[in-house]
Amino acid sequence: MSTWVRHRVAILLLFFVALTVVAGSVWRISYGQALDQLAERGESDLALAADRLTAQLQRYQELAVLMASHPALAGALDGTVPTAEARILLQDAADKTTALNLSYADVRGNIVVTAFPEKASSMESRPYFERALHGALGTYHGVDENGRRIFFFSSPSFGPDGRVSGVLTVSVDITTVEENWRGDGPAVFFVDEDGLVFITNRSELMFWHRKGQDKGLIPPTGAAPPFNSYERAGLELWSLDWGPYLPTRGLHLIKPLPVISMTAEAVIDEAPARQLASLQAAVVAALIFAFGVFLYQATQRRRVLAEANAVLEERVALRTRALSETNVQLRREITERQDAEAALKQAQADLVQAGKLSALGQMSAGISHELNQPLMAIQQFSENGELFLERGKVETAADNLSKISALSKRMARIIRNLRAFARNENEPMGRVDILSVVEAALELTEPRLRQDRITLDWETPGGAIWVRGGEVRLGQVLVNLITNAADAMAESDPRVIKIRVIRGDRVAISVADSGPGIHEPEKIFDPFFTTKAVGSSEGMGLGLSISYGLVQSFGGQIRGVNAPEGGAVFTVELDDWSEERAA
Repeated sequence: MSTWVRHRVAILLLFFVALTVVAGSVWRISYGQALDQLAERGESDLALAADRLTAQLQRYQELAVLMASHPALAGALDGTVPTAEARILLQDAADKTTALNLSYADVRGNIVVTAFPEKASSMESRPYFERALHGALGTYHGVDENGRRIFFFSSPSFGPDGRVSGVLTVSVDITTVEENWRGDGPAVFFVDEDGLVFITNRSELMFWHRKGQDKGLIPPTGAAPPFNSYERAGLELWSLDWGPYLPTRGLHLIKPLPVISMTAEAVIDEAPARQLASLQAAVVAALIFAFGVFLYQATQRRRVLAEANAVLEERVALRTRALSETNVQLRREITERQDAEAALKQAQADLVQAGKLSALGQMSAGISHELNQPLMAIQQFSENGELFLERGKVETAADNLSKISALSKRMARIIRNLRAFARNENEPMGRVDILSVVEAALELTEPRLRQDRITLDWETPGGAIWVRGGEVRLGQVLVNLITNAADAMAESDPRVIKIRVIRGDRVAISVADSGPGIHEPEKIFDPFFTTKAVGSSEGMGLGLSISYGLVQSFGGQIRGVNAPEGGAVFTVELDDWSEERAA
């Protein structure tokens, strides 16, 4: 072989070696960048799936917390409420929330009432029950004898002495949680502390168990499936062959979920990243190869094809410029996507802050409504007391001071109720004389009615009428209704407020006015809905909304309608205390 031939072969070999090295480098760099983008999208998908699961389980956790203190369950525990009535309550809650079962047990673990029959009659020694006995929310998960995956939430209920008196356990069938997202998005699975895949949107992964960092996932019985874990560009990749609905190679992502004591994991198909990297490497290799061919032809025909060589070089330059522009466009799109993700995170943070401010605003409005009327009455009584003392009417001034003392005690009860509300507790409900509550509300609003020349039509029934509720909160409801009636009649003539208490199946208290009526009855109980002038200091639109919530907390109803003869009528219906005792 001549020297010239060997020289040409050496050049060709060097060229192909260089081509392979450059193409491989481009592939590796492009693959790393594509994996980073894939990881960002995968982390968003994994966070979304984790948030969706925790939100769905949160419903049942809140159900356990809210239902645990229900009076019917406490009554079933001490025998004052029939077990059948408590069972109907639990069955209704289970039907509406798709919970598998709700069970209420005493502190010894004996099941007092359950929505649906269970084989076990005791919850003693169960970890979630034991945690609830210590006053905390107990959570647990496992597989029952029917092979169903169950999630448990146990919430304690407290007796009058502040100790745990019973535990309500909500059982959730995980299959119902998975129904809406099975097969959706990338392969996502949730692993418990023992490494068991307990929840997933791919049935192939169900009940697979992690047996060490190097062994990957293996089934409880049988041989381990094909699996390998390796690292690329600082990311963990899995090579697996678990079925047609799972990627052969995937990017493995992890997100701890301490709220439910699990770890969310996802396997994102890395084929798009590989395809993109291969495409970019192929483009670069094609350009280099084309350039080499052109260079080779130009070298061989340099003497006779100089013009053709110039044309070829120009074409190479054009193609290189197009590739650069494409690369710049791709980087611009990546930057825009990153900016959009940052804006989304900021918007989410703003929504969270807005929610906090809204809650603070509602609490401030509640405090204002609770304390404004007693403070006004105290001011009025104190001013009158000064006048009576100047006139020598000591007994009348002392009576005003007694009223101020009573109102101060009333404000202390209000503040105590607000503090109890801040601890997620409610004022204990009991037997309340509704006539006394009405009289107290009229006493608070008497100056306003006298100032606006409003005629009061109030017929007091004989004897006391006892209802189930809270005295302070019922008084606030009636003060709100009377004050709203007075506001509604600001431009009316005559001005009459008619109050009636009627005892039937339930005790009904009606407050009617002679104003213009309700323009939008369906919206009157919506928060911040008001018909008062914009900018009015009394037009926050929270009074009726708060009243609605208070009456609902007593197990009662409140409604507002337009009277046939004109004006508006607001009716509050409450349970008769004697009827509740008889039941």
